Amino acid sequence: MTATVAAEPAAPAPRVSVPRGYRFELVKLVSQWRIRLLVLACWIAPALFVAAVGGQSTLPSDTLFGRWMHATGWAGPLVMLGFAGTWALPLLTSVVAGDVFASEDRLGTWRHLLVAVRSPRRIFAAKALASLTVILLLVAGLACSSTVGGIAAVGDQPLVGLDGHLLTPGDAAEKVLLAWVCALAPTLALAAIGLLGSVALGRSPMGLLLPPLVALAMSVAQMLPLPVAVRLALPGYAFISWNGLFTSPAQLAPLLIGIVVSLVWAVLATALAYLLFLRRDFTNPAYDGSGRRAVTTGLLPLVGLTALTVAVVAVATPSTGSGIAQDKVQRSVATAFAHLYRMQTEQLHRPAVTEAQLKATAACNKGDGQVAPQGAGNDWRCVVTWHLPGVAAAGTAVYQLDVASDGRFVADGDGPKEVNGYFLVRTPTVDAPNPLWQFDGNVELLDTTPKG
Repeated sequence: MTATVAAEPAAPAPRVSVPRGYRFELVKLVSQWRIRLLVLACWIAPALFVAAVGGQSTLPSDTLFGRWMHATGWAGPLVMLGFAGTWALPLLTSVVAGDVFASEDRLGTWRHLLVAVRSPRRIFAAKALASLTVILLLVAGLACSSTVGGIAAVGDQPLVGLDGHLLTPGDAAEKVLLAWVCALAPTLALAAIGLLGSVALGRSPMGLLLPPLVALAMSVAQMLPLPVAVRLALPGYAFISWNGLFTSPAQLAPLLIGIVVSLVWAVLATALAYLLFLRRDFTNPAYDGSGRRAVTTGLLPLVGLTALTVAVVAVATPSTGSGIAQDKVQRSVATAFAHLYRMQTEQLHRPAVTEAQLKATAACNKGDGQVAPQGAGNDWRCVVTWHLPGVAAAGTAVYQLDVASDGRFVADGDGPKEVNGYFLVRTPTVDAPNPLWQFDGNVELLDTTPKG
């Protein structure tokens, strides 16, 4: 007679915690060949690019700080930051965050993952944290690599700010690091939009394309003559407003607004992606997302946030219209000219002079005085006047200005040739063009800088 032993019920599998799921998702991401290539490219390519450009005879002078890449290694990471904010970072967030959920739809592995983890909430948290970690690693690579390449190729020299004042190497290093840190805010916003697209659109390629499309739309919007409130209400403005760190005093108000707006976008887009993920149908292996739900739960709240932000910024800030006014342009040109004149004086071994002694002023008009002196355009003309100690006659110099909608301008010297014409001056490192010949500047769009 055989005894029958009742089988004991199997013990339930232990719950997978968020840290364990995070490690699993991180390993899945870095095991992909395209992620490995991106990490390698971000940590090597910028150094090679900056070093190569720094060794060429021609420089990307149409790029902010590009004209100073021969003078200091700290210009290289800023040139790279300008490129990354427009192109690199939107594409990186697309490849990482925009595909982290859609890849499970393509492979049909949601059921296995749910059985193993047994919690959609923990799955979302693990995937979001893993994608954030990889994105931070890529951004750190861009910043560190471009900095190392610039310092190795050119050297640790002072950097000329956007108002012409010199930043010591220590100050330049601090502000370059801060500029890259500030750029993380709009990067997080794009990453959150990538998560939202990956969840809402499933295996559709539009989810992958959503971050670069949003970034492109915001870049185009920044080039349009929009009111200041609308410009600051877009998360992409934080990719531009770091320029204010390189003036004295720093233009912090637009930068802080841009960072706050970007972080609010990041939080809302992530929350929307989380809600959509919890509501999705995991039993359908052919699920391709819900277009109606993507619009009602994903798109409309972001549109509403934009409208609300525009209203809040319009009430909270004193600026109206384009933010580019005659007095602001005159003040910016005169300040930059005075600082750069002192630099030219030192390079030409002339008697030292201070900004207070120069008493530089600028008289600017637009369209030869036929149009109102406000707004963007390449038809600005400024006459700068200054005084030298012991000289009765005042000096004058003419500049043609191309002012962009975001406040950045390029001043092109139009005589006299001995002051702001093209000629080479000897610097401690290399012969460089006359600093008064062409220079970049920045008009603060908000009315926060005291006049006078």
